[in-house]
Amino acid sequence: MLDIPLWKRVLILGVVVIGLIWAMPNMFYGRVEAHNDAVAAAEKAGFATEEQEAAIDLWPDWLPSGLVNLGLDLRGGAHLLAEVHVEDVYKSRMDSLWPELRRALAEEREVIGAVRRVEGPEDQLHVEIENPDQMARAVEIARGLASPIVTLSGAGQSDLDITASGNTLIVQLSDAEKAATDTRTIQQSLEIVRRRVDEVGTREPTIQRQGSDRILIQVPGIGSAAELKELIGTTAQLTFNPVIGRGTDPDARAGIGNIVLPSQNEEGVYYTVEEAPVVTGEELTDASPSFDQNGQPAVDFRFNPSGARKFGAYTAENIGQPFAIVLDNEVISAPVIRDAITTGSGQISGSMDVAESTQLAVLLRAGALPAELTFLEERTIGPELGQDSIDAGKLASIVAIVGVVAYVVASYGIFGVFASVAVIMNVVLLLALMSAIGATLTLPGIAGIVLTVGTAVDANVIIFERIREELRKGKRVVSAVDTGFREAMSAIIDANVTTFIAGLVMFFLGSGPVKGFAVTLTIGLATSVFTAIYFTRLLIVVWLERRRPKELVL
Repeated sequence: MLDIPLWKRVLILGVVVIGLIWAMPNMFYGRVEAHNDAVAAAEKAGFATEEQEAAIDLWPDWLPSGLVNLGLDLRGGAHLLAEVHVEDVYKSRMDSLWPELRRALAEEREVIGAVRRVEGPEDQLHVEIENPDQMARAVEIARGLASPIVTLSGAGQSDLDITASGNTLIVQLSDAEKAATDTRTIQQSLEIVRRRVDEVGTREPTIQRQGSDRILIQVPGIGSAAELKELIGTTAQLTFNPVIGRGTDPDARAGIGNIVLPSQNEEGVYYTVEEAPVVTGEELTDASPSFDQNGQPAVDFRFNPSGARKFGAYTAENIGQPFAIVLDNEVISAPVIRDAITTGSGQISGSMDVAESTQLAVLLRAGALPAELTFLEERTIGPELGQDSIDAGKLASIVAIVGVVAYVVASYGIFGVFASVAVIMNVVLLLALMSAIGATLTLPGIAGIVLTVGTAVDANVIIFERIREELRKGKRVVSAVDTGFREAMSAIIDANVTTFIAGLVMFFLGSGPVKGFAVTLTIGLATSVFTAIYFTRLLIVVWLERRRPKELVL
């Protein structure tokens, strides 16, 4: 029973060798990290600079290059807690509904009379009706614009809540639609924040919803919280609007449907443009930094087929007329249309440097945030603090391993040495698995590793104590060892399964430090079962085969 088949020995040793190879890059962290960064940058650009080629040569391509990602508390970086102003979307919905409602009411002007929008709360649409005795008909027309809500919680309800007060028709989003809108706004904000962070190539950011209207953003490796805020807090709303006029009066009367916007590059110059854009940035498919015909930094962009058609039709009908490229309510350029632009591509140029053109391209590709963000918390964690944490974690792990090794060797002699080797191999396999799956190591995660070191030897203690009992009964060495491993198996599996379940619960329901602890705990439990039961057993069997002891002092 104690004999282990050759195929099983090869399999166990194969797992150990693969673990050593996959964990090895973490011994050369800086070198492998520089290699990986250079490879990623070269693949993205399509070519490698001399510095990148030198960095790529730091690590052989034929060796694994996966690393354990370091979390914010170990690597340093920025932490932000942002509040999403979901009310902004209510106002936007009401503003976009007004032209449609006005057309619908105007079609029955003979019945309800003239209509006009009057001031009201930003999340409501107040429309004054000339013939208040026909308010029932106006409400009926407005309800014709409502749509059923498609969420499970709002099934059977309408998206608009329409009431009347005197001669005023009041339209607002229903409570169910507001709840659905809030969810969509948060999800869209999460996606856009994630895109913007991913665009700059940061590793393992944590971007998740907290509560009903907040987003937690933790980005390891970024310089400061201010830098992160600048990256994700910029709106970057791009539109292309017809130009009505140009002047120097910011308070000039724009006329119905028009707005006055300042020029970004010409101080004191204001453009009057049509409020309704020809094309918006939402129809952009790509944007990349480039240089214009004068060698100045610029941004090339391309529309999707729908945007290209609209842009082509407008430019074909307005040759000789200026149009405004508007970014965040500032006119960055107002070129005159010389020819119809039917290719769906164009260029934005102006007074910007290379870094600003790159940043603008990133923001345009990521899209505009649906609502404003207010940052409630911001922290910058310096890399020095992270290095202190790593050093403290290393020291704790080493002390824990030395303490465990000293105890088991003193208690169980040669078997204690085997258990110590298994404990060290358990840490190696844990790091190898984390590197392979791209898991993130945090400060609580180091605590999980230290705990795993302690619990990993528990299984061996159970086995060795069971062997002791068999030896006291007078059994021979091989028989006692075989019985010890066999009868201790169920207790070890049961103990680890229950802890593993607890770790999974912490991982899926927890967040932040709890999740970081659960990652190393669950992976460490899986590897400790392998090393305690299979690897230690293989070491003992090989020792018994070579030494063939008649007696065993344990």
